[in-house]
Amino acid sequence: MPPLLAVAHGTRDPAGTAATEELLDRVRELRPGLSVVLAYVDVARPHLSDVLAGLSGEVVLVPLLLGTGFHIRVDIPDALAAAPHVRARISRALGPHPLLASALADRLAEVRAPARGPVVLASAGSSDPTSRAATATMATLLTRRLGRPAIPSYLCGGAPTPAAAVAALHAEGYRDVAVASYLMTPGFFARKAASGTGTVTSAPLGAHGAVARLILDRYDGASSGR
Repeated sequence: MPPLLAVAHGTRDPAGTAATEELLDRVRELRPGLSVVLAYVDVARPHLSDVLAGLSGEVVLVPLLLGTGFHIRVDIPDALAAAPHVRARISRALGPHPLLASALADRLAEVRAPARGPVVLASAGSSDPTSRAATATMATLLTRRLGRPAIPSYLCGGAPTPAAAVAALHAEGYRDVAVASYLMTPGFFARKAASGTGTVTSAPLGAHGAVARLILDRYDGASSGR
């Protein structure tokens, strides 16, 4: 089996780094014998370019990113181009996917989110319209999973913001509005989402088992050319 090179965004928050490492530990538990290597494209270390320098031959690169944005379109290809000794198959981003909807639903249950009424899906956001469209698709999947509307929102690079989405729902007469953090780990954006005006805000996806299974699904898909 070629190694799984998991490439995360990175954060300065130690809790975010710990959550990423715990997530990959769950991946290792699900697939004993598979070599799982972690790298970051921003802020944290080890940086992707440094990790690639120590690898050779075939790898399957799985971005631990929820949408297709600048890092997938530019940063990762640039790093691979500078490492011709590595032959990488690159999987799709993690989102959108029904397994993430299951994980989001579980995180909402953990904070005892209101059982009725719409939910605001808080994503990091992006200047890339394809990434924003993927968030909207994820909101549709969460709507199906919960059986009630999920409204896409963007902490930056898009509209509405989570605060604006919550305010609009309050104006429509909804008193209790939950915010689902469509984020991988604790960090800046998670704190920003939690500081909003929702009744409750769920934790990021973190080391949820469904996310670990999705990473392996993406690995298998890229390995087989799916």
